[in-house]
Amino acid sequence: MSTRNVVIIGSGPAGLTAALYTARANMAPLVIEGIHAGGQLMLTTMVENYPGYVDGIMGPQLMADMRQQAERFGAELLQHDVSSIDFSKDPFVVRTSDAEYTARSVIVATGASARLLGIPGERSLMGHGVSTCATCDGYFFRNQDIAVVGGGDSAMEEAVFLTKFASKVTLVHRRQALRASKIMQDKARANAKIVWMLDSEVEGIDDGGTGEVTSMVVRHNQTGARTEVPLKGVFVAIGHTPNTSLFKGVLEMDPNGYLITHDGARTNVPGVFACGDVQDHIYRQAITAAGSGCMAALDAERYLEHIPQYLAAV
Repeated sequence: MSTRNVVIIGSGPAGLTAALYTARANMAPLVIEGIHAGGQLMLTTMVENYPGYVDGIMGPQLMADMRQQAERFGAELLQHDVSSIDFSKDPFVVRTSDAEYTARSVIVATGASARLLGIPGERSLMGHGVSTCATCDGYFFRNQDIAVVGGGDSAMEEAVFLTKFASKVTLVHRRQALRASKIMQDKARANAKIVWMLDSEVEGIDDGGTGEVTSMVVRHNQTGARTEVPLKGVFVAIGHTPNTSLFKGVLEMDPNGYLITHDGARTNVPGVFACGDVQDHIYRQAITAAGSGCMAALDAERYLEHIPQYLAAV
């Protein structure tokens, strides 16, 4: 099998934007999507903050549109998981369970996975009242009672943000003491719309047979007492895990496992680029992921312009 100009690992907004740009640059990209293609937007219902969609668009439809656009310009997409990589060789090697691909450049767009509680109703109601992104979904809960689960800075930030829309935000944390910084705790505690259920854990989320969140059950850890809390939304804010296990010991990562990029989308391995939530732990938006996918594609194109084998093939 001939060596590819670029292999893109991942198929969320970052990976598919990289595919679009590299395809339009006649780089004939191969996108290894993953079995669960499309990234976190596949778990989202209505997306109203992606530019160009005046009336909003369903998350899965947005990803389908991006996929078709990349394919229109010649991107090849494979719905497989990458099992291993070898970036010590020239060309690079990317393996799936049943094939091996070589590439002059690689774009890593494997994203990050929101940590979940693992409780009944959480996954089945994702996008139907359960969310992991306040910035994405807070607007849908105007004048509603909702909850945020978590005790770190992200949970405090999301709770405060959600008070712009919700009538009440119940903050649930499994310990009495919060992990958040004092300044973030003080900001949350000063907000009259936030009520606290500390030393407590959410045991389940219910829809009352409606298909949408109607309540959650919270257990107090000291007394064991259970309380059913009527509400319309539950935001899980216990962190994200970047999907970087494939690259440990090969690509530089920060202490939390996010890939480190510099001078755009470049990693520490020349010819390997990273984009999207796999390297962004701050913004985590579809539009910023798409923008970084564009950056990675342009950086890859510029890198390949100096590779003799690429020049000979063009």
